[in-house]
Amino acid sequence: QVQLVESGGGLVQSGGSLRLSCTGSRRIFSIYTMGWYRQAPGKERELVASITLSGTTNYAYSVTGRFTIARDNAKNTVYLQMNSLKPEDTAVYYCYSYYSDSKGEYDYWGQGTQVTVSS
Repeated sequence: QVQLVESGGGLVQSGGSLRLSCTGSRRIFSIYTMGWYRQAPGKERELVASITLSGTTNYAYSVTGRFTIARDNAKNTVYLQMNSLKPEDTAVYYCYSYYSDSKGEYDYWGQGTQVTVSS
């Protein structure tokens, strides 16, 4: 069973920073696109950022310029550096992995880590 384990969430004041980490298996990190979603209370889950195996990144407009995603395949870890945090960034953040080939699509999710930004 694939496991993605997140860490690094917590409580921070507005304007502060946090770094989330997600560790998984070598098989996942060798071929999967990795990324982060978030879900705030009463809202749908939304993509925050993603990074392909080759390092191509994609960000939600709301976090562009403030968040940075990076991956270290040697450590089987993906990071989300979050700077200039705002109260509206408060959510549960989920690590995910995605892969597709001619046989189908595959995705795996972590259990989520809470990020709370106080005003």
